[in-house]
Amino acid sequence: MNNLQLNSQGKLKHFLSIDGLSPDILTEILDTAESFTSMSKQQVKKVPLLRGKTIVNLFFENST
Repeated sequence: MNNLQLNSQGKLKHFLSIDGLSPDILTEILDTAESFTSMSKQQVKKVPLLRGKTIVNLFFENST
């Protein structure tokens, strides 16, 4: 599999686009996102899954 978003084990390394991602990986992304919704309701919003990770949001258009 020659997808720059995946590491040598086929796990998601960078999430840049859904193009070329398998249904299994897309399901894993959605399941993980769903787990974050329950964490957002907690008093202390610590997410061990994100420890040591960098989160980046890119905006390509002006907001209105």
